[in-house]
Amino acid sequence: MSFDELLKELQGQKSEEEALKEASLEALFNDAFMNEHSRCESFEAFLAKGNFQVSTREDIDNLPEELFDRHVARETDFPNWTSMLDTATSTHQGH
Repeated sequence: MSFDELLKELQGQKSEEEALKEASLEALFNDAFMNEHSRCESFEAFLAKGNFQVSTREDIDNLPEELFDRHVARETDFPNWTSMLDTATSTHQGH
């Protein structure tokens, strides 16, 4: 965390967009979301099915994009990871 980010957090000035960026993968891809949009009962099961060992968004960002996009297209009703993440973020904002 940079000094500016820490200062913003201490001052309570984090924007909603920043808060959403930090929303946990479990919150974004909860079981209800995964049941509606994939053949997996949870995000953890979705990752395990593709043999992906990740726990943070940074871990996902470090995966080969094409490989993860193919897994998303195969196991969900999304064409790629960006589409899946955008929909999850929009859904999360609505709650």
